[in-house]
Amino acid sequence: MLTIIDKYLLKRYIATFVVMLVLFIPIGIVIDVAEKINKILASDVPFKAVAIYYLDFTVYFANLLFPIFLFLSVIWFTSKLANNTEIIAILSSGISFTRFLRPYLIGATLVSVFALIMGFFLVPKASKGFNDFRYTYLKNNAEIKETSNVFRQIGDDEFIYVSNFQSTAKIAYNFVLEKFDKEKLVYKITAGRLKYNEKDSTYTMYNYNKRTVGEFNDIIETQVKKDTVFNFDLEDLTPVIYIAETLTLPELNKFIDKEQARGNGNINTYLVVLYKKYSLPVTAFILTLIAVSVSSMKRRGGMGVNLAIGIVLAFVYVFFDKIFATLAEKSSIPPLVAVWLPNVVFGILALYLLRNAKR
Repeated sequence: MLTIIDKYLLKRYIATFVVMLVLFIPIGIVIDVAEKINKILASDVPFKAVAIYYLDFTVYFANLLFPIFLFLSVIWFTSKLANNTEIIAILSSGISFTRFLRPYLIGATLVSVFALIMGFFLVPKASKGFNDFRYTYLKNNAEIKETSNVFRQIGDDEFIYVSNFQSTAKIAYNFVLEKFDKEKLVYKITAGRLKYNEKDSTYTMYNYNKRTVGEFNDIIETQVKKDTVFNFDLEDLTPVIYIAETLTLPELNKFIDKEQARGNGNINTYLVVLYKKYSLPVTAFILTLIAVSVSSMKRRGGMGVNLAIGIVLAFVYVFFDKIFATLAEKSSIPPLVAVWLPNVVFGILALYLLRNAKR
């Protein structure tokens, strides 16, 4: 059962975190508007599309930086408690430092559960809207998001290749599909351009050519334009990071299983995104413990010293997190190890700082 002190600290924990989000998210929006306003006006973007974009931007931005906001908010209000000698009064009443941490851990649990749900279901949709808007309205022709030299195995004996794929226009260039029987080529389909039709989920091939390998003679079929249905999904041609960030948890698990079965060489990139969905909420506990340990002591420099220490630690954490995520994608380091290693290192640091704070 929560005591009056628990409720007081928990209220300060949640309120300060919310205030931090409310203060910094509008700043992020203002900076983004200042950067993109000329392109938005030049592209004559509808107001509704802009409003939806900044709603998605808010969710995307808050999820991306919520550990830093939480960390700084805990340092802020805990430093104020220390400077007002409230922590000394609480501990002098007979409450142990471990017991003092309980409302902080309850607050971290609430924030973690909320972040977990957001990361599983809401953030992917916001990420899709955020990226779609940017590449639909804000990129010029030279900057349109493309995937180059895409090669995919779409079945046990079927392979596709495109030289370029534009995700916003849903058009692929220099399309090739090869069908094999064991190691023998059965037929090969080529098209100068392949366009996906959203209305009926069909594909239109331009400059279509199909060569069926015969025992003595090959059969060649050509058409200027041909509509057809394929057994591969459009997501097979989309950018790796782009698609991983826009899938909900069930969709991402299903997608990873499919790509593993195909032997996709970029599978580590998908796994990094998946593991981050689980590791990010755990970060709330680690950073909360570090923040309390750093700021619970009254220092000569006051709150400014605590904030300076907190900002340095926060940037070190972000640096390690980004470095190991990149290593997992580009090297042989297992994604699970790379994603969780920063949390393990900073978890050990949190326990060390907590031990010193108790003294």
